[in-house]
Amino acid sequence: MTTPPFSIANTDNPFDRRGPFLLSLVMTLVGYSVLVALPAINGAWVDQLGFSEVEVNRVASADLLGLFLGAVMTSILIRRVNRQLLIYLGIFLAVLANALCTQYVDYDTTLLLRLLAGLGAGIYTAVAVACLGAHSKPREAFNWMLLAFAISQFIELQLIPLLSMNGIYVFFIATYVVTLPFIHIIPKESRPAEAPLIDAAETKRPSVRAWIGIAAIVIAYINIGAYWSNIELAAESAGLDGDWSAQVIAWSVLMSFLGCFGAMVVLKKFDYDRPLLITLAIMVFAVGLLAIDFTAALFVFSVATFNFLWIFIDVYQMGGVSVADRSGSAAAFIPGAQGLGQTIGPFSASIMLELGWGFDGVFVLCALSALLALLVYGVIYIRSRPQTNQ
Repeated sequence: MTTPPFSIANTDNPFDRRGPFLLSLVMTLVGYSVLVALPAINGAWVDQLGFSEVEVNRVASADLLGLFLGAVMTSILIRRVNRQLLIYLGIFLAVLANALCTQYVDYDTTLLLRLLAGLGAGIYTAVAVACLGAHSKPREAFNWMLLAFAISQFIELQLIPLLSMNGIYVFFIATYVVTLPFIHIIPKESRPAEAPLIDAAETKRPSVRAWIGIAAIVIAYINIGAYWSNIELAAESAGLDGDWSAQVIAWSVLMSFLGCFGAMVVLKKFDYDRPLLITLAIMVFAVGLLAIDFTAALFVFSVATFNFLWIFIDVYQMGGVSVADRSGSAAAFIPGAQGLGQTIGPFSASIMLELGWGFDGVFVLCALSALLALLVYGVIYIRSRPQTNQ
């Protein structure tokens, strides 16, 4: 296992220091908490509030659309606005929206409040991701973040089903509040005057390749959003026991650990392109398989493979954008790209279900979006080969 990035820090880079690194890591877990627990939260919206499968997908889309909008705002402002102020704004919006969700439970109001909650989460998470992206070794920083992400995902999927709907909202509020006393350790600016972070040549606007990487993340996350929002509902629709399928989903998250460790090994031994292409190809197969048949064995295989590949792919996608953009603008957009993809995914799934295409159509959508991301990275790989072989 590699050494954590903060133990081999460049002292001239404030984002390499232990405090900012660890706090940024924790903040990403808080900001992504709704995203990682969507199967359990969707189940709660159905069971406790009586939302339909179509309504659940649209509420999830609203939350993730807010994440996108918040990250877009942060991407524009982060080079000019105090990062700590952005974090406080994100916390205020997220806490306010979640608190109001405990009082208003009808579908229309919940839809608007989840959009607001997502907006706060997007601002908060985008700053955290930009701080990790500003690390001297961003791929390793994101690998450690995603390892912690896998742990928090497992805990949330065990905890959320035990809570009432209001308990879930209070849990989200508490995760933001506990970070409040530590926000002051985040560097206020991208490049403090007393500690230049990067060379002037690297502070230019993000490269075209960075934005292509952002677009590929959007496409890849259409698959993740549609799959992750519907996999538990699809299992119940296929006649599998609901409690059993929920436990399979929760325990399969442990495959994410293997994905992180696998990425660590590959980062040291191979290039950055071919492993990503291979894992995306396997992802197409793993999610598309459920459109052909949905048995208990295929369900377990698909969910386990999905969780392994999701984290593995993210290490390469997030690290690649940060390497291509040292200004922080594109890196701050990563949660927005993920949120936009996860907005399109569940919303598209809701339309398919409303039209009667069933979950088979949803899994075809998942496979096609993963395939399109594979094609984007394939073109990048082919175009960059002459440069790498010189």
